[in-house]
Amino acid sequence: MFGEVCKNLGFGCMRLPMNGDEVDYAEFNKMIDAFIESGFNYFDTAHGYIGGKSETALRDCLVKRYPRGKYILADKLTETYFETEADVRPFFESQLKICGVDYFDFYLMHAQNRENFVKFKRCRAYEQAFEFKAEGRIKHVGISFHDTAEVLDKILGCYPQIEAVQIQLNYLDFDDPSVQSRKCLEICNKHDKPVIVMEPVKGGNLVNLPEGAKKYFEALGSASPASYAIRFAAGCKGVFMVLSGMSDTAQMRDNLSYMKNFKPLDEREMQSVIKVCAAFKGMNFIACTACRYCTAGCPKKISIPDLFACMNSKRIYQDRNADYNYGQVYKKTGGKASECIKCGKCEKACPQHLPIRDLLTDVAKEFEK
Repeated sequence: MFGEVCKNLGFGCMRLPMNGDEVDYAEFNKMIDAFIESGFNYFDTAHGYIGGKSETALRDCLVKRYPRGKYILADKLTETYFETEADVRPFFESQLKICGVDYFDFYLMHAQNRENFVKFKRCRAYEQAFEFKAEGRIKHVGISFHDTAEVLDKILGCYPQIEAVQIQLNYLDFDDPSVQSRKCLEICNKHDKPVIVMEPVKGGNLVNLPEGAKKYFEALGSASPASYAIRFAAGCKGVFMVLSGMSDTAQMRDNLSYMKNFKPLDEREMQSVIKVCAAFKGMNFIACTACRYCTAGCPKKISIPDLFACMNSKRIYQDRNADYNYGQVYKKTGGKASECIKCGKCEKACPQHLPIRDLLTDVAKEFEK
């Protein structure tokens, strides 16, 4: 498929080890070393990740420390960083410079959906990416995608030159009618496009399982909940890469332990996955992955994912500190749930298609009595 890609686990760099507001370079160096020493080589970033610190951290901790042939680097063209056709090339060149490389192995049209696709077409973003490939500055052009299977089918039909598609896929979302993971996977298979998986553990929600769900995996043995989620995604037809956003060395070791010699889930494990899904559906769970796309344009600076995390902690985990934590979040960021002005910018940006305005109303009722 892609011969230069060594194994089917990628290092997703939207979430990295942090020391306060800065990336913890010492920890990140250790993680990169362990990753490469175990035979893995795929790293994924975007300009907006961690407020621009993801690309520079990869430059300092990966690019400066390893020869170019030792790693695969994927970056993205994000719609917030260009307005016209003339903006695309300078932004792309700035990304190469920031990352300290002469070319990207994969370059993805970022967060494609019905609305963004119109802008990318108007600005000839796809055509320019194919030009960059012809110039040797990109090896493979792909897309990352957040919309319905119908929209994905249209994009792949319009641009058959696309070489890979990155979609959200995990066992909890697989048959979710809003995310449409299964249907999007089927469209990729129909067009014979290799699949990169993002959010295999749904922003950590499939790692820290509530009691009513985790008992099914505990009955199988001592493997981590993350192992079942990542192996589920990696075992789906057409998937060549699963991205994991690892934030510390312990998470890295866990991921490497079962992906170094990958085996798909067996029938008994799949039955436990089905039971865990059923358990989640019986809970009043806000399916936020904390990607934070919603916060960028919020005029009231509401830290939406953090407030949703407080709500889940209280509802699902009966966390007695949830009310205190809620107060700490809005005091730090300056935005209570009740301060939402219902503008809807957050919902347009949400890959999960959550009814954020209604959910914030629920959060305010729970915590601002």
